[in-house]
Amino acid sequence: MPLLRLLLAAAAALLLLPTPTHARPIVGIGDQNAEMFADPNFRTLGVRIARIVVPYDAVLRGGWERDRIDAWMAAATASAIEPLVAFNHSRYAGPGPSVAAYRSHIQAFHRRYPQVRLITPWNEANHRLQPTAKDPRLAADFYNQALSVFPGARIVAADVLDQPGVRDWLRVFRTYAYRHPQLWGLHNYGDANRFRASGSSITAQVLRFLPGELWLTETGGIVNFASSFPYDEQRAARGVRQTFTLAEMSPRITRVYLYNWYGIADRTRWDSGFVSASGAPRPALGVLRQYLAG
Repeated sequence: MPLLRLLLAAAAALLLLPTPTHARPIVGIGDQNAEMFADPNFRTLGVRIARIVVPYDAVLRGGWERDRIDAWMAAATASAIEPLVAFNHSRYAGPGPSVAAYRSHIQAFHRRYPQVRLITPWNEANHRLQPTAKDPRLAADFYNQALSVFPGARIVAADVLDQPGVRDWLRVFRTYAYRHPQLWGLHNYGDANRFRASGSSITAQVLRFLPGELWLTETGGIVNFASSFPYDEQRAARGVRQTFTLAEMSPRITRVYLYNWYGIADRTRWDSGFVSASGAPRPALGVLRQYLAG
């Protein structure tokens, strides 16, 4: 009996111990505007990673697009912030590039910005407006080219939206991707802003399907988006909170890039800014500050 009481007491003591938890993901911001880095509200956050989406052909085309990337890169470097670059479709009309043309353009990018060591070969590759939406093999070809153009860099193999059919798309991608990728990107706006439970979320489905690390490369709370999400700053703040809940469900989710910093005044367009177009803080910024402080 004394031994039994001792064992029961030991078991009770174990129940009182804190439950081991995995490390929180690293948090950064995605935004195209270099002015973000000088914003006092941004600087006080202390984040050290940021993401930018660039047209795949911006460097060779030159002009204001390349100038804008130059300014963003210079500001990120001056702020000691590690950039993640996601290539996207051209701002000019036309289909997506051939594999050879894509390689030529990203080689030019690498020559101009050799400091970039984190690369997403194609942004939101399963989105219906992308040339890779119905051609995951093409997305895999872009990934395979990025492997050799950026030696030593970390390459986010496929960067996808949390939409129906994503696993089927990824299954084809994995068939043609070299080197058994172990780093993936997900934009889980749907899970975050429709407040899906972690276990039944598409984020969870993708985690179960893919090996290795998963970065939430673009996510956050939607302030305004057409009729689906009418303007609501408080709902967006809840969406950011849900983003963190989803991010912490697995130690394999190691980074979160929240999009974006600056909102816009035009309420007919997408808006997920942490501050307004004039720079005024929104409720979502308070949620972000609280998370980073915790």
